[in-house]
Amino acid sequence: MWKQHIIETKRGTFEFFSKGQGAPLAITHYFLQFDARGNLFANPFTEHYEVFLINVRGAGDSSPVATDEQMAFSEIILDLEAIREALGFEKWAFGGHSTGGMLALQYAVLTPHSLTKVIAGCTAASKDYASHPESMYCVDNANFARIIEIMELLNNSATTVEERQKLSYEWALMSYYDEEKLKLALTLPNSGKTNGKALDYFRKVEVKNYDVRAALANITIPTFVFGGRFDAQCPIEFTYEIAKLIPHAHLTVFEKSNHNPYIEELENFGAFVNETAGQHIKK
Repeated sequence: MWKQHIIETKRGTFEFFSKGQGAPLAITHYFLQFDARGNLFANPFTEHYEVFLINVRGAGDSSPVATDEQMAFSEIILDLEAIREALGFEKWAFGGHSTGGMLALQYAVLTPHSLTKVIAGCTAASKDYASHPESMYCVDNANFARIIEIMELLNNSATTVEERQKLSYEWALMSYYDEEKLKLALTLPNSGKTNGKALDYFRKVEVKNYDVRAALANITIPTFVFGGRFDAQCPIEFTYEIAKLIPHAHLTVFEKSNHNPYIEELENFGAFVNETAGQHIKK
């Protein structure tokens, strides 16, 4: 189990969970809520890092969202900076998957002086991924209408727990290369409940202005980029784009994965984590 912490910062109260030993690595996601079960993406990193799995504002026992503007990428990064300072770290690494990867790229662009390295996977550097016909979020994709329906139902307080579980499974299945791997994932301790309000704001407001491509060339800290060959959310082309735009980025492509290589290719993802830990970090 992960250890729960509540920390007071200059920007409010935040909940996080820690596990592992080594250099500090912060991990979070835009619209997921974590608990003491940890998270399947974060778990492998605890072999080499002291991982801080953070609930952003509005998730878990972190401070509530007072205004929608507090859900902007830039505001979340300011919250993360307040947490880092309150923990007493001069610098830390940051890792993110999917929208967490978008946060990682934004973090590296806005406050690189606070980071030792950045890890970003199955993500994109702009909103253009949602216009790619192979992305389920594109209007031309066969799954688009159903995905929108699922999102709306998850954001509806009247949707029962049983219905939410079925909807989440259906959505998740679209993002797995092999259904057996999804079934395996469901047997493992994990957390990452969808925060409907944050998801709704992300898709209707925040992502519409998202584009950090022009700034990626300025990133000089070690950057590890990964993607699944068959990613149905952020097609692999967008992983290649990130790696091309960031000087000296380390690129890893998981050949038998969709959107979740950390469970779809456990051994290979472990090797990737080992690679990220090859950089010496001062705590």
